[in-house]
Amino acid sequence: MNKSLLPPESPPGRVRWNILAVLVAMAFVAYILRTNMSVAGNSMMSDLGLSRVELGMVLAAFAWGYALFQFPGGVFGDILGPRRALTWIAVGWGVVNLSIGLTPDPDLFGPRVVLASLIVWRFAMGVAQAPVFPVFAGAVRNWFPVKGWAVPNALGSAGLTLGAAATGPLVAWMATVVGWRLSFILTAPLGFAVAGLWWWYGRDFPTEHRGVGPAEVELIRSGREPSVVEEPGAWKRVLRDRNVILLTLSYFCMNYVFYIFFNWFFIYLVQVRGFTSLEGGFLAAAPWLVGAVGATAGGYWSDALSRSRGIRLGCRVPALTGLALAAALLWGGAAADNAYLAVFLLALCFGGTQLTEGAYWSAVTSVAGRHTAAASGVMNTGGNAVGGFGAILVPLLAERFGWVAALSTGSLMAIAAAGLWLLIRPDESMKA
Repeated sequence: MNKSLLPPESPPGRVRWNILAVLVAMAFVAYILRTNMSVAGNSMMSDLGLSRVELGMVLAAFAWGYALFQFPGGVFGDILGPRRALTWIAVGWGVVNLSIGLTPDPDLFGPRVVLASLIVWRFAMGVAQAPVFPVFAGAVRNWFPVKGWAVPNALGSAGLTLGAAATGPLVAWMATVVGWRLSFILTAPLGFAVAGLWWWYGRDFPTEHRGVGPAEVELIRSGREPSVVEEPGAWKRVLRDRNVILLTLSYFCMNYVFYIFFNWFFIYLVQVRGFTSLEGGFLAAAPWLVGAVGATAGGYWSDALSRSRGIRLGCRVPALTGLALAAALLWGGAAADNAYLAVFLLALCFGGTQLTEGAYWSAVTSVAGRHTAAASGVMNTGGNAVGGFGAILVPLLAERFGWVAALSTGSLMAIAAAGLWLLIRPDESMKA
């Protein structure tokens, strides 16, 4: 038949991008409800009589909960599916934040009980947040075509950095005006709100969403291998895969730099660089805003290179570039005499770390295939276990050797992360 006589094909719909918008909103809220402790921590130290090292123990508790439950969180997402898994964990974020806001005064129960309760609740927050990005990566694989995974994952990273950027001025202002406890209580409902939104609109697969047409399903499925029914527990192979292990080690090193900003940047600005709490709150947003740009640019760059030069270079080049920039700029910012120049260089440093995010998540997705959620959980375990060490190590090094030395350890870790990328092969799928 003459093709000109056939009805024109309908263009693919855009439901996948609406799904991504809700996922990015969840990442935004996730980071408001996890970064708030780093900003409120300065007020909490004064109000609760915590030392810098004790606050480091509280911050480390989140990292340990987050790291230890990454792999179980990925499996949790595989079992429940993205819709149910993300709904339940977002409800958990709200519950834990309300509980932290109800922390008693040390005069009532004693400082040790208060410290222990904060450690328990922050550990619980880490557990509740652990599945979010492994499940996010699994949802992206379900909803986006092959060689189009870096941009959605990078936009997720942009969402989290924007959430962290909003946290600085918002929580600093709230802690100053209404107190740190109410800053937790008043932001907790955000978790319930995104849980409801995702449950209403999100689905595990495109074929389950009534708004998705055949053309969009075909686009999403293009370039995929046929589905295979696998034996139970086949995801365990991710623990033996060379590339998953190398990605995990590299992400461990890169995220050491990330956690310097996550845990200590606001306090560094106020206690070391001499800014007021409100000034520090606004300036603390700078790295996260630059990070949002870096994550988005890195995702587009990675996907474009993957299409033109293959996924190995598509992931490796942005990762190496971002890590080299992070190493140089972190040392330069730490050593700068001018406080505003330090903020500028450190913001660019954080942008360098985020330039790598699309590459990491695209690589683990390419390697792991249908086991993306579990493999992402392994990688993110490494990426966040380092936060448990860094939250305490950085203040100890700062007290012993000064902040320049403490921050410069991140430059060494960024160089190590880059070296590992020379060994990573994102174009090699996991073997049976």
